[in-house]
Amino acid sequence: MAVLLRISRAIDALNAGIGRGICWLVLVAVAVSAGNALVRYGLHTSSNAWLELQWYLFSAVFLLGAGYTLLKNEHIRIDIIASRFSARTQAWIDVFGTVFFLLPIVVLIGWLSWPMVVDSWMRHEMSSDAGGLLRWPVKLLMPIGFLLLALQGVSELIKRLAFLSGHGPDPAARSSLDEPSGAQV
Repeated sequence: MAVLLRISRAIDALNAGIGRGICWLVLVAVAVSAGNALVRYGLHTSSNAWLELQWYLFSAVFLLGAGYTLLKNEHIRIDIIASRFSARTQAWIDVFGTVFFLLPIVVLIGWLSWPMVVDSWMRHEMSSDAGGLLRWPVKLLMPIGFLLLALQGVSELIKRLAFLSGHGPDPAARSSLDEPSGAQV
């Protein structure tokens, strides 16, 4: 279990670092949006590339931030029901959900998105809008984002199994303001 917990801490550190980094992408997206609006309405000109860049940045924040969201235990759940159960029962629910729902669908979506990325890269796919951007970089965010989410799912599974076996604290008990729970183990 010690080796698995070290792996979990490494995954947590990876997603925490990426999560802190993508926070800056929000600022970049706001700056691009504001700059685009100023140019469009002030100079009466614009470029589809700037609009698409905003979309790409939003996609990066959403897709690359999914693992970080899971790390911080901020994903959607049915707390109104699960909160009535003991911490151990909640951990078992998380184990079941991770093994039978999260990991299979994340792996499937990641796997199915890869051929689309390769095809886009091979064809040098461009936006159909005039002045648009290459499409493969934004499509590449899908398998990367789902890989990060799958890795974090594995980390969360390890932490819950460690808790259930008495080798770690309850990972669901941490505050969303805490450092990655792997640092606490």
